[in-house]
Amino acid sequence: MDKLNRDELYSLEKYAKIRDEFRARVMAHKKNRQLAIGPHATLYFEDRLTMQYQVQEMLRAERIFEAAGIEEELAVYNSLIPDGSNWKATFMLEYTDVEERKVALASLCGVEKQLWMRVNGLAPVTPIADEDLERENGGKTSSVHFLRFELTGDMVAALKRGASVAAGSSHPFYDFTVDPIPGNIRRSLFNDLD
Repeated sequence: MDKLNRDELYSLEKYAKIRDEFRARVMAHKKNRQLAIGPHATLYFEDRLTMQYQVQEMLRAERIFEAAGIEEELAVYNSLIPDGSNWKATFMLEYTDVEERKVALASLCGVEKQLWMRVNGLAPVTPIADEDLERENGGKTSSVHFLRFELTGDMVAALKRGASVAAGSSHPFYDFTVDPIPGNIRRSLFNDLD
């Protein structure tokens, strides 16, 4: 999947005109790219469109219009676009109650490394998590992690033949499985592969 470049982004003025329409299109797209793992965790699978939206929103919020600033944003968000042999996701632990969240984050250290995805008939793959930054400190995990699930050639070939996909968490305090993942999500993730 190609990375974004500056020439493909909307100017702040143009984005202001089309923002509502663009946002509606992206939100509809994202519905096919989010997977709940149990009641408090969600994988939000990223792609070129979701990252273009993130970049456009950051440029808008920060009023960034100079080339150097735009390139900095692209460098950050392009790293979350799949490379053709992987799935990239933002993993969020979602607890509305503040006290419950504190307890959960303290007990879920390492959960991001115990997530998995499995193409039917093959061994599960665990993610490479938070490659550029440390997301645990003080005996608790972060509520947001950035993941890369690297797929083998056999996995991609099986997906092309129609194999189903399962996902889950094997953390002792958060053990959930989704088998199979919904078809709309599988189809969307299939489009991330070469």
